[in-house]
Formats: sequence, C-alpha cells, structure tokens
Amino acid sequence: MQYHCLVYFDPREVFDGSPQANALLDEVGPTIQRLTKSGHLLMFQPLNLPREAITVRMRDGAVFTADGPFMETKEVLGGLMLIEARDLNEAVQVAASIPHARRGHVEVRPVIDFSQPRPVL
Repeated sequence: MQYHCLVYFDPREVFDGSPQANALLDEVGPTIQRLTKSGHLLMFQPLNLPREAITVRMRDGAVFTADGPFMETKEVLGGLMLIEARDLNEAVQVAASIPHARRGHVEVRPVIDFSQPRPVL
C-alpha cells in the first residue's frame, strides 16, 4: 500500500546553523538512501521555503495570487515522500525514521485508491 509522508518543520530551527540542525540535515541523504534500498521510498521531493511560494485561487472565473502560503504558522510543509508499506503501522515506523520527525512532524496519509468509493464526510 502507498502512503504520503508530508514533512513539516520550522525552518528557523532546521536552518539555524546549530550543531543539532546541521546533524539533522546531514542525516537526510543517508536516510533517503536507506529507505530507497529497503524498497520503502518511491519518491522524495523537498520543497523550497514558503517565501518562494505563490498561492493561487480561482473565484468566479478570476485568478487571484498572493505571495507565500495561504496560512500563518511556524511549521511549514517542507517536503513530501511517497512510500510503500505493508500497512499503516509500517508506514508510521518509516515516517518515524525521517530525521525531520525529531524537530517537526511527519503526517502520514494513505494514497487515494480511485477504484474504491469516495470518502464520506
């Protein structure tokens, strides 16, 4: 089964140049290699910082844009991974091994299977 791992963190903590932050960033490459070798990692895509983002909205046929994300928060979505895991428990174990989980958090969601009925709210 496939799961998205959405990696959130506070850039002020991850990129502050401290020994702890640098150690965390140094772990990213080896973690990606390990998860790829184990067959868990299908795709890894880091995101640029929010200051590089543009939020786009369509309202009544008109396009509206705003610089940055459309929310105010300390933690930002910093990247996403697509992983393969037997079940949610294994997906959580994989997410826990992502270095950023120690300074931020990783949200795990199953990939939507469009052959199944749509979610009911």
